[in-house]
Amino acid sequence: MEITIYTDGACSGNPGLGGWGVVAIIPDKEPIYLKGGLDNTTNNQMELTAVIEGLRYFKEYQKILIITDSKYVINGIETWIKNWKKNGWKTASKKPVKNQELWQKLDKEILKHSIKWEWVKGHAGNENNEKADYLARQFIEEN
Repeated sequence: MEITIYTDGACSGNPGLGGWGVVAIIPDKEPIYLKGGLDNTTNNQMELTAVIEGLRYFKEYQKILIITDSKYVINGIETWIKNWKKNGWKTASKKPVKNQELWQKLDKEILKHSIKWEWVKGHAGNENNEKADYLARQFIEEN
């Protein structure tokens, strides 16, 4: 059984009030909807937080497909993070990695599961991606 987690982050101002949304699809069960956010945050921080919180929801090992519309998250986890860790959390230009604390949290969470990653174009009619976006923006509007 594979769980599919759709994630999205949003920000009103960058930095500003931000929200994140998660839609978790478990076969033969009702979808799980999660949302949250922070003040004085960035869109990229909310994109990362959405993935972290989606994974944290599942306490035991799972096979998980994460679907995100964030190239930042996909590139970071599939390409950049290996060298960041090897280089002491420095970029290729020897600068500190932005959002290092969140990347480290995500790195820790992915070790608990078997993860596949998929990028989807945002705002292109994918129902669950749109719902994750709605949850993120709903948090902002409510706060």
